[in-house]
Amino acid sequence: MLLGYVLAVLAAVASGSGSILESAGVRRAGAFGGSPQDLVALRRQPLYFLGVGVDLLGFVFAAAALHRLPLFLVQSVLAFSVGVTATISAILGVRLAGAGWAALGVGATGLVLLGLSADPGPARPLPAGWKLLLVGVAVVIAAIAFTVQRRDGRWSPIVLGFCAGLGFSVVGISARTLDTSGPVWHLAVEPALWAMIANGLVAAVAFAMALQRGRATAVTAIMFTTNTAVSSLIGVVVLDDRVRDGFTAAAAVGFVLAIAGAIGTAHYAAAHRVEPSASAA
Repeated sequence: MLLGYVLAVLAAVASGSGSILESAGVRRAGAFGGSPQDLVALRRQPLYFLGVGVDLLGFVFAAAALHRLPLFLVQSVLAFSVGVTATISAILGVRLAGAGWAALGVGATGLVLLGLSADPGPARPLPAGWKLLLVGVAVVIAAIAFTVQRRDGRWSPIVLGFCAGLGFSVVGISARTLDTSGPVWHLAVEPALWAMIANGLVAAVAFAMALQRGRATAVTAIMFTTNTAVSSLIGVVVLDDRVRDGFTAAAAVGFVLAIAGAIGTAHYAAAHRVEPSASAA
């Protein structure tokens, strides 16, 4: 269980750091605020791909943690990576107000309560048909993101961030239910693995387009809030994720505090945003 906590924390640090690197890469490429076609310029931005690599490392940490801990705990820790994003953003020009640091404390308190209340263990296996359905979710998310990216409204980054969060929630659900027993070749025909790949790719593209239209901290908060809420609900209702006896209230309060802390941190960081220049990034 201790290893699971360490892996979850490492995943949060990697995810928060990766978001900042990806955002800086988008700005260096001159793609911020432009059209989706401008994202092609990212191929010349190693900083962006470094961010993607760090994100992938975080995914590996998260997948390993999900084999040991419930979704509501791991995803809440990942949601709190917005604190990592906000802290690094402070170095790049964001002045986080005292209320923002207070929000970080609130979120940290929530994570402690969740950590104390989580009951570690494997998830309930999903039938192959349900895992195939998770693969199909990627098509739906891609269709929504494609439609939204053609519009220039202020809701565009919000919806794209939501799509990214929904995609990453399916990645978490798939990782929690991934069957790693048997020979290695068995993974090639495991629907959960393909669900992870398909939804991960769609979510990554949606997140890049959201970063192109909105601030990194705000977009990250939307993505992780959606990711945490959706996957945690499914984990408890469908995958039999459990809370320790007598800790139900602590888990509920901890979940609310963790999400509220992440949203509060993002809000106060965005409220005092000073966009860094490309050279500073």
